[in-house]
Amino acid sequence: MKLGIMQPYFFPYVGYFELIQRTDQWVVFDTAQYRARSWMNRNRILHPDKGWQYVTAPVASFERFAPISAIRLRDPDETLRRILGQLEHYRRRAPHYGTVADLVRRVFEGCENDTLTELNVRGLTEVCALLDIPFHCSLFSEMDLDLPEITHPGQWALEISAAMGAEEYVNPPGGRELFDPEAFGAKNIRLTITEPADLVYSCRGWDFEPGLSILDVLMWCEPATVRQWLESRA
Repeated sequence: MKLGIMQPYFFPYVGYFELIQRTDQWVVFDTAQYRARSWMNRNRILHPDKGWQYVTAPVASFERFAPISAIRLRDPDETLRRILGQLEHYRRRAPHYGTVADLVRRVFEGCENDTLTELNVRGLTEVCALLDIPFHCSLFSEMDLDLPEITHPGQWALEISAAMGAEEYVNPPGGRELFDPEAFGAKNIRLTITEPADLVYSCRGWDFEPGLSILDVLMWCEPATVRQWLESRA
């Protein structure tokens, strides 16, 4: 079994879905400390004039050191209206504007508990369904795994993988320095670090900006095209 473990991000970049596509099981690491002004509650789309802009899901007040699982949305209805407004400029040029706008509506309107984790997991689920890639996820906060004491950040992935019986753990390049390949090897777990790559596409008059939210990718690219790119990276 190939395992991926990541914090739940807000409509993340396409590389996040590359990880999902390469795994059999996914752990939503929602017990990590929430960080304001991070990918947990914001991402980037094209700006109508130049460059990019943030789309953000504002959160309610929270206690210091609160985990992601404890974070609630401030006003999801207003957030949906604002984000749809920010996406409006795509209508003029993007061939899949309607599909993406409908996806965003489904994500927000389907939330029952107004938590950031629920919103982000729904976003991942809806995008994976559109791309036709399997997404088998579990919330770490609900798993009740029997883990040893964790002494450094890189140990979380190792011990979760071992507890779940994973044969391979897949991680993006940004976390390379956290992990000890020998420690994974000692538990007969293959450690795979993906290599960075950009899916480059035409924005029909706007300049392409690398690393934007999957929302931007799906505005311009057919889901089948995105899926083929993901599969080519495996």
